[in-house]
Amino acid sequence: MTTRLYCLAHAGGDARMFRSWSEPLAPAVEVRPVQLPGRGDRLRDPLVDDLSAVVDDVLSSVDTDRPYALFGHSLGAILAFEAAGGLREAGLPGPRCLFVSGHRAPHLPLREAVIHHLPDDQFVERLRELNGTPPVVLESPAFLRVLLPVLRADFTISETYRYRDRPPLDCPVVALGGREDPDVDEAELAEWRHHTNGPCRRTMFPGGHFFLSSEREAVLSVVAAELDPVTSPERSSP
Repeated sequence: MTTRLYCLAHAGGDARMFRSWSEPLAPAVEVRPVQLPGRGDRLRDPLVDDLSAVVDDVLSSVDTDRPYALFGHSLGAILAFEAAGGLREAGLPGPRCLFVSGHRAPHLPLREAVIHHLPDDQFVERLRELNGTPPVVLESPAFLRVLLPVLRADFTISETYRYRDRPPLDCPVVALGGREDPDVDEAELAEWRHHTNGPCRRTMFPGGHFFLSSEREAVLSVVAAELDPVTSPERSSP
C-alpha cells in the first residue's frame, strides 16, 4: 500500500518546495506537502506564532487511516516531531518513520542568537547572514512586506520552543544533515536517538543548511529506501 509522506518546510518556507518530490517517489510514496497558514494557497489565513496552534493545524492535515510518514526540515523537523507526539497522545496510529532534517535533537539548547524580536532592518540583516533567503527577496520592499511577517512568526515558534519531556516514539527516526551546516552538526543529529525506541539512522550530505535543495536526488534516495517495503534498510547508525 502507498505510504503518504507529509512534508513540512523550514521557517518562512512554502509547501511547494516539496512538489518536485512526487514523481521520483511514486508509486510507493504519495507526497503530501503541508502548507502552514499565511503562505501559498493559505495566504489569507492568519499567521500563527504559537507552537501548539501550529501543531494542531498540522494534525488536521494528517490522515492516520492509512500508512504515513512525517518529514520536516529545520523548523519543520520540530513540527513533525511534535505532531508525531500529539498523534500518539491522541491514541492514533503512529508514522512508519519520522524524517528530521537540518535540526538538532529537540532536547538540545538553542545555539544561535535570538532574532525574532529585532527591528526589521536588523532582522533582515541577520537573515542575509543566514543565507537562507534569496538576496532578490531581501532587496525587494514588496517581497519583504509579504515575507517578513511569515519569517517573524516562524522564528518566534522556533526560538521560543522548549522541549517537553515525553516517552520516546516507537517509529524509526531518520536524521539528515549538511556537513557544512553551521547550525547543526552530526553529533547533535545523533542525539535524536534518545527520542525513539526504534532504530535511529542518520545521513550527512555535502552542503550547508539547505542541502535539501542541492542534494535533492540523494535525499530522495534515502526517503525511498526507508519507505519502500522492498528496499527498506534494517541498519542502524551507531
